[in-house]
Amino acid sequence: MTHPDIRVRDLTFHYPDGKMALRQVSFEVPAGQSVGLIGPNGAGKSTLLLHLNGILPGRGDYEHHHGHGNGHVHSHNGEARVWIAGIPVVGRNLPAVRRRVGLVFQDPDDQLFCPTVFEDVIFGPRNHGLDQAAASEVARQSLEAVGLSGYEDRMPHHLSLGEKKRICFATVLACQPSTLALDEPSGNLDPAARRGFIELLRAAPASKIIATHDLELVLDLCDRVLLLAGGELIADGPTNELLADEPLLTSHGLEVPLSLRLRR
Repeated sequence: MTHPDIRVRDLTFHYPDGKMALRQVSFEVPAGQSVGLIGPNGAGKSTLLLHLNGILPGRGDYEHHHGHGNGHVHSHNGEARVWIAGIPVVGRNLPAVRRRVGLVFQDPDDQLFCPTVFEDVIFGPRNHGLDQAAASEVARQSLEAVGLSGYEDRMPHHLSLGEKKRICFATVLACQPSTLALDEPSGNLDPAARRGFIELLRAAPASKIIATHDLELVLDLCDRVLLLAGGELIADGPTNELLADEPLLTSHGLEVPLSLRLRR
């Protein structure tokens, strides 16, 4: 039996302050599909991505318990709500899940933490058990794939935003994931850097779920769109159809992409 790359069933999540972030979200992403995750600010898009590799716990209903001044999230039950390639996203499975899901954060500075580019890119493969020689080769190939060969000894925090985003993508590619989860990959990039990054994403063979306000990018890359608002999945459909639905988009603070409007 072939499992979908991502399966989410009735996922509900409260933040420690009690705010509802996700409410009974359910969907599947089959192998190889690219999905745009859209919605207004605060819709729950980033929160959903963080469940896919277990940074936030992927279970059912949550409540807030106080302890020593910090919020702790506890599940009412132990049943998984997220599966990656059929593997439940629960504590014991997180190493296997994280080998399969490459998560690219919105802010590269949340992802890059080593003194040099090469150390950042080799970290994942080494952490997943590759020896130094094999991990070095994978790291070099990943930098080549993002067009940054020769950057190995550079300091990440001295690079441009576009270069940093490419390095983050290389760190994820080096782990050879089957699924990519990307949070605002084109955010704050200039037009040339944005175009280059879209081509990088297009070339990546993995399944993709892309949370973004850049609806032109969704038109370019995604077969399907999920619309999230107020933590609920409002709509799920083919990209061209859903992004042309002006009443639906307008009612959730979004606009039909210019390229679709010009076709009318």
